[in-house]
Amino acid sequence: MRLVLISDTHGLHNRIPGLPDGDVLVHAGDFMNSGFDVEDIFSFNTWLGEQNFPHCVVCAGNHDRYFQMAPEMARPLLTNAIYLENSGITIDGVSFWGSPYTPEFLSWAFMYPRGSAANRYWDQIPHGLDVLITHGPPFGILDQTAPGEPHLGCEELLKAVEEKKPRVHLFGHIHGGAGLFENEATRFVNAAYLNERYKPLAPAGQIRVVDL
Repeated sequence: MRLVLISDTHGLHNRIPGLPDGDVLVHAGDFMNSGFDVEDIFSFNTWLGEQNFPHCVVCAGNHDRYFQMAPEMARPLLTNAIYLENSGITIDGVSFWGSPYTPEFLSWAFMYPRGSAANRYWDQIPHGLDVLITHGPPFGILDQTAPGEPHLGCEELLKAVEEKKPRVHLFGHIHGGAGLFENEATRFVNAAYLNERYKPLAPAGQIRVVDL
């Protein structure tokens, strides 16, 4: 199975020049900008329907406020994708599980205080998982806005990933951390499309592909 991975398009999905071929398109959140404009959801859903993928899988991010404020209204608008929120799906034998939650930062959506509060979400991650989708990164892995800057990922998420060892961990949120990292158990992908200035320039703006 070929996965095409992307995150943090912030309403600019229509400016992406083209996506590689694949079996599943996965978006790890922040497809909206302010999170209040429902037209962002309609536009994103239309764009998903125009992509040539048998399956699309999406989780929300901290900018996708409407999905936290009015989930009963927001979720049905994504008719062209499988929406995951602390939930999972298996497609052609490949298991996916996704969560939008990230450590507290200002007053955005889907946030928790740092520390053990995070475990209410990460304890739900299944063992034996193929693809973990979280909006934010684990601590110390592709989680800096620039080299030498503080690590902004979640310590509890790192512990959960080290314990449960998904084959792929996809995230975004920290645009400057866009890139790839791999250890003996997991391939980590920060698939943020935009950089810290919200422009599709390197290291963001590169569409990531993973073959399982």
